[in-house]
Parts: sequence; C-alpha cells; structure tokens
Amino acid sequence: MITTERLHIIPATPKDINHIIDIEHHPDNRNYIWQGTAQEHSSEIDDPDHELLLFRERQTDEIVGYCLNHINRTSEIFELRRIAITRKGQGYGREALTAIIKHAFDDLPTNRFWLDVYPDNLVGIKLYESMGFIKEGILRQNYKSARGYLDQIIYSILRTEYESLDL
Repeated sequence: MITTERLHIIPATPKDINHIIDIEHHPDNRNYIWQGTAQEHSSEIDDPDHELLLFRERQTDEIVGYCLNHINRTSEIFELRRIAITRKGQGYGREALTAIIKHAFDDLPTNRFWLDVYPDNLVGIKLYESMGFIKEGILRQNYKSARGYLDQIIYSILRTEYESLDL
C-alpha cells in the first residue's frame, strides 16, 4: 500500500490481530494507547471507514508497529486513532507518521487530520509538534483507564497547513 525508505505499510489481516494486541499490551505502549479486543480489530479490518495498517521493515519483513485510522469521507476528516512502534528511538514513528499524513492528504479527500494524545506521552507530543500539528485543546478527564481519569490533548493539521509543510 505505502512504501517508505525503510517500511512497507500494509493493511492488516485477521492473522495479524494477535500481533497487534501484543504491541498494544507491551509495557512501552500500553499506557499510551487504547487496547482493542480481537473482535474489535476484526471489525476494523472489515469496516471500509477504518484502516488497520502494519508497519513492516522492508529489509526483514519484521513488524515494527501499526496504526488504526478512521476516515470520515462526508466531512473529509482523517483520524489517527492509534499508532504504536515496537522499535523505539530509531525514527520509525516519524517515518510511518509522515507516510500516513501524506497518504491522508494526497490519496484521500482529507481536509483535517487529527489525533489525541495523553499528556504524559511526551515522546508522542514532541513528535506531533515537530511535524507541524497544532494543539487545539484538551478534553479534560475524557478517558477512564486503569491509571485513572486521563486528559486527551487534541492535535490537528488542516489541508492548507499540510500544503505548507516540508514532509
């Protein structure tokens, strides 16, 4: 589907669901993303308004992450619901996110690309801000988790902003 310098970004299949769940539950990821069930991921694969994508390293075919996107074609809104990387600190997150942003704006009729992030996900916040995302606001105590009530910071890029970015 999408190829970058080091990655093939491809649609997930039902056989990939257990691996996705393992990524979500990994100690380095579980506090920062919502964990789906096998049934939920299966439904996402079947839903034309969702993209459940794997990031596979081109050299080894190893899965180094995944993302879940929701596409609202009526309002031309692309939501990055989840993104997780298994090999931290090697630039895979930036590389994958750059490709996803380009995919949203270049391949789909997207006017607004948005995501939310927990305030303690400092690595994610730094990445999003460095890539041109605009902080829209905070949904206070919007999600109840095992860690308690969590705020969600909303970030977005509009098409006009994307067109001026150097991605």
